[in-house]
Amino acid sequence: MTNAFAWMAWTMPIAIFFISIVLMLAGMTFWQLRSPSIERKGLLPIPTTRGDRLFIGLLSAAYVNLAWAGLTDVTQWIGAAIGFLLLLILMRWG
Repeated sequence: MTNAFAWMAWTMPIAIFFISIVLMLAGMTFWQLRSPSIERKGLLPIPTTRGDRLFIGLLSAAYVNLAWAGLTDVTQWIGAAIGFLLLLILMRWG
């Protein structure tokens, strides 16, 4: 049996990505405990809480990043920046 981690390319950008996700989840948990969220309707067609918008924003950022990687030859950092901007927009106004 092989080690599952031996197949993963653990580079600094990947480590930063996973650390960022963990920090976002920890921050959202703390924020929820300090100030429980209420559902509201924004840009999205459904009422959402902060956690819903984070989840939708992370999925959207991932899809933008994958589309960028598959459709362009431009550096991936631009696709990641666009995905992060979309995440911020959804968190604020979604």
